[in-house]
Amino acid sequence: MEAPLPGLSLLLLLLAVGWGSGMDAAWVPSPGGCELVQRIMDCTGRWLSSIPGNLRGDTEELFLDDNTIRLLGNASLLLYPQLWHLSLARNRLELIEPGAFLSSQRLEVLSLTDNLLFTNYSLTAAALSALPALRMLDLAGNQLREDMVSVLVSNLSSLESLSVARNAIMRLDSSTFTNLTQLLELNLEKNDIFEIDNAFEGLQRLQTLNIAYNYLPCLVGFGLTQLRVLNASNNIIEWFLTLENDDLFELEVLDLSHNRLLFFPVLPRQSKLHSLLLQDNRMSFYQRLPNGTSLANVTVQFLIIDGNSTNITTVRLWEELCHSNLSSLRFLDMSQNQVWGLPDDFLAQMPSLTHLKLNQNCLEAFHLSEEDPLAMLTELDLSQNQLVELGLKVGVGGILPNLQLFNLSTNRLQALPPGIFTHTRKITTLDLSRNRVHLCPQPGEAESTPCVDIRGVGTLSHLSLAGCGLQGMGGRPFQGTSLLHLDLSDNRQLLSGDLGWLQDLVLTLQVLSLRNTSLSSTALDFSALSSLVRLDLSGNSLSALPGSLGALRLRSLDLRDNCLPALPPALARAPLGRSLRELYLSRNPYNCCTLGWWDALQRAEGLRVPDGREVTCRHGSRALRPGALPQPVLHSCRWQTADMALLYLVLALPTCLTLLVAFVVVFLMLKDKLLKMVKTRCGVSGSY
Repeated sequence: MEAPLPGLSLLLLLLAVGWGSGMDAAWVPSPGGCELVQRIMDCTGRWLSSIPGNLRGDTEELFLDDNTIRLLGNASLLLYPQLWHLSLARNRLELIEPGAFLSSQRLEVLSLTDNLLFTNYSLTAAALSALPALRMLDLAGNQLREDMVSVLVSNLSSLESLSVARNAIMRLDSSTFTNLTQLLELNLEKNDIFEIDNAFEGLQRLQTLNIAYNYLPCLVGFGLTQLRVLNASNNIIEWFLTLENDDLFELEVLDLSHNRLLFFPVLPRQSKLHSLLLQDNRMSFYQRLPNGTSLANVTVQFLIIDGNSTNITTVRLWEELCHSNLSSLRFLDMSQNQVWGLPDDFLAQMPSLTHLKLNQNCLEAFHLSEEDPLAMLTELDLSQNQLVELGLKVGVGGILPNLQLFNLSTNRLQALPPGIFTHTRKITTLDLSRNRVHLCPQPGEAESTPCVDIRGVGTLSHLSLAGCGLQGMGGRPFQGTSLLHLDLSDNRQLLSGDLGWLQDLVLTLQVLSLRNTSLSSTALDFSALSSLVRLDLSGNSLSALPGSLGALRLRSLDLRDNCLPALPPALARAPLGRSLRELYLSRNPYNCCTLGWWDALQRAEGLRVPDGREVTCRHGSRALRPGALPQPVLHSCRWQTADMALLYLVLALPTCLTLLVAFVVVFLMLKDKLLKMVKTRCGVSGSY
């Protein structure tokens, strides 16, 4: 075992002296403070500068992360021949001596992340070459260049998993990963790679490749038929081209998100692709321009320069895409692109599709027909587009029979096609927020008025109509539904009458949002909604808590951003107060002199006020925390909240006493005259 650094020994000695002399000293873990679980030794964060030599000899897994080890010497691991897992992540490791692993022939997993191995990489490479059973090696975060990586892994033919993420690699070629014939997983993310030249052709068993967060401008001639997962996200890729052949590709997941793709990728003609991620690119389709011009026969030529050879690949803008076999595709994410329309029969090629995300594009219309039934689709996201039309062409068959989530929020829709939900027998969630839609029927309006009819959609449980400009709801728009969650927030003219239009939801509705609906009336009757467990009344103009809420058994109530000066003093004892588990109260002008309700809520068992630190009360022009009122404020509040009858009595008593004294004085001064006057009038003589 190597001796600890002199500085550390001196520190331990000083601490021991300080402890013995009664000085306050911080406890410093010693090497013997490692934790042992079966044959796993955890020495993480123990301030170790070397491998401890007093551990059990049969240790199989040793974790030395977050220490200060700089050197792994030839004798460092002699006492632990049973090791198969060693982790030295986040140390200061600069050198592993060539004989350090000679006694660790069983080592299979080695983590050396976030060290300084670039300083003596050639000697470290010699040490690694003595590990015949090594399967997993993590060299991430060691400031390694590509030539260093090539040397470090040149003799590790047994490797199955290699990570060289977060290094300084810029270019890869055929010499970088030679002899890694058993490699299954390779992680190259967060380097500076801008070019790959036949670097992976010799990795015949490679199944997972991560080249995300680099600077690759394109991927052309992709021919790794054995690869199952390719993550090339967060590069600057403008196009992706697969080799033109009929070989079967094992590719299952392809992630090209957060790049600069201009075209839909040219995929293998035969593959097992089930997840295609194209989010956040610059992609569009060019079969037809927005003005109707057809570009179906227009071709694009890619000039590929490879060394001294030049290759020109000609691709039709859409025909080449049709050659790709997308029959197994289940997840397609094309969100955050520039797609304004889909090519003809685009979706017909994907009979297995279950999730389709087209949100944040430029779509103005989206058409559904029996030719593209999307029979397996469970989630369709068309939000944040410019949709003014949702077309529907229905015959005897069905459309979207398995759809469960339909997101149409933030578009320009005014209605949905009649009968669109006729065949969606499993739909549970519908988001129509921030469209200019109205629900059928509309009171006093003709049946021909555009509206959305959800009556009879019995499977629907979550509906969002936030920010739709709904006005004066009436009739029975939810007849035949069993909604659990209803969001009506940001409809400022919604509550012009009672809540009778919710009568069909009184037994099922559990969550209701009326945020920012200009609610000011405390007479609104919520008592019929006996199943409610969560109610959002934030962002309104309530000056008092609606009395009808007292009988409900809500678990969550949001009263933020209203005009409440106080809450009912008996709220904590009412059925509502006993059932509440979550109450939001901030941003109201509470009166600092009427905080009895606040004290009662603080004592309520099981009730939590998540925004309690933001709750303030007003005293004059000051905003104060309810739990820390200054003494002058408390004194002022005692006068303001005193018993008014007693106050009036105190004020009237001096006046009454003054009048009584005045009466007595006047009486004494005029007593003789008054008696004489009385006797004169009554005719009674008397002696004086």
